[in-house]
Amino acid sequence: MCALFATAARAEERTGGRGALNFLAEIDAEDIAADTLTRRAVRPDAVRLMTAHRSKGLEWSLVVVAGVQEGLWPDLRRRGSLLEADRIGRDGLAEPLTPGALLAEERRLFYVAATRARDRLVVTAVKAPADDGDQPSRFLTELGVEPRDVTARPRRPLSVAALVAELRATTVDPQASPALKEAAAHRLARLAALADDDGRPLVPAAHPYRWWGMDDPTASKVPLRDRDQPVVLSGSALDQLANTCALQWFLGREVKADAPATTAQGFGNVVHVLADEVASGHSPADLAVLMERLDSVWNALAFDAPWKSEQEKGNARVALERFLRWHVMDRSGRTAVASEHDFDVTLEAGDYEVRIRGSMDRVEADGDGRAYVVDFKTGKQAPTSGEVARHPQLAVYQLAVREGAVDDAFDGQRPAPGGAELVQLRQGAARRDGGDALPKVQAQEALEGEWVGELLAGAAGKVLDERFTPSAGQHCTHCAFRASCTARPEGRQIIE
Repeated sequence: MCALFATAARAEERTGGRGALNFLAEIDAEDIAADTLTRRAVRPDAVRLMTAHRSKGLEWSLVVVAGVQEGLWPDLRRRGSLLEADRIGRDGLAEPLTPGALLAEERRLFYVAATRARDRLVVTAVKAPADDGDQPSRFLTELGVEPRDVTARPRRPLSVAALVAELRATTVDPQASPALKEAAAHRLARLAALADDDGRPLVPAAHPYRWWGMDDPTASKVPLRDRDQPVVLSGSALDQLANTCALQWFLGREVKADAPATTAQGFGNVVHVLADEVASGHSPADLAVLMERLDSVWNALAFDAPWKSEQEKGNARVALERFLRWHVMDRSGRTAVASEHDFDVTLEAGDYEVRIRGSMDRVEADGDGRAYVVDFKTGKQAPTSGEVARHPQLAVYQLAVREGAVDDAFDGQRPAPGGAELVQLRQGAARRDGGDALPKVQAQEALEGEWVGELLAGAAGKVLDERFTPSAGQHCTHCAFRASCTARPEGRQIIE
């Protein structure tokens, strides 16, 4: 149909508008196509891909008739369209072909395709194990030879991409001989040199400039940190760099590629704000008042479903109840002196100058005048007692106290660090510690030794040397960078 319209367009260009009937009469009178432009020149050494109809009158040494499946060949469905244009004849509408006539036409077409080969004919079909799957055409039994079943998988797909991949693999295969490697390289070069009439490469994947991993990794011209300035770290950054994953810290904090804030983070932020209002005296230690404040902002949190919002709101209520009970209970004579206390101190850590800054959820004074730091947690996981003893974030808070971070809360005096603790508001305490009505409290003793300084020095060295090696662990479960992490199967490079 497309060829007919193309011929009509060229006829109109040559002779002008003569009418459709005159054009059809001229075409009908032709024994040989007079319009030589209707067929494009074909390279003599090229593979021709065409339908069986287009192959009429042509011959080749080798012919492959592919996909001879029952239901496709013969295709006994009625031809035509909504307007039944196939029934238009010289003397009006013709009767539609019967199934027998359709089968005979399909057989003649298969005969045309099969007789195009001078020397060798290959006919392929798929035979599914199940009876209702693809089955070979009935025409295969009419070829006069027994079909041969091929059940093994091919060594590689018969495609240009697979050929390039095999040749590339051969050039670097330690088991391949030098002669075979050289032959593979020559064939790759031949493929890379192929181009069309406009000079565009036909197989660009064969050229080394398109191959991943051929170039050395690039290095930034601008260092991540100025070595002449203190390395800025926070307690959470130290925890990630020292105990969790340096790559996760780099991608999340430095590259800013972290995912948007989740509802879990919003939950924690709301609870922290309400705890600060109680500690600072802006709100009374009254659950009804806090729930009213919670209701005023809760709808700003985006949850996946209404039931999830209600569930988390109930969890927030329980967390606030635990906080209030903890807030009013006697805590070994400690009294609150600061809430959401920002700090920024610079100190020496090994060979590095480190600037630590952050915010302490709550600072309390114990009976001996020492500073005790409280960090509220709203996560679902809690560290072990052994991990708390060397918890980097708590240790950084105590180190900041030692360096004068809370002097203003103690009337300008420099208090000694008296310890720190994690208050897990989502998790109830053990029965011996008051039961589920109270939060789980995990305390760290007063800071002793130089281990936290060594952690800071190690973290500062990683940042300055830009050594962000991934570390696998439980933190990988919810990490947003698994697809970019070489410690994970899905993040490894394809050239490894």
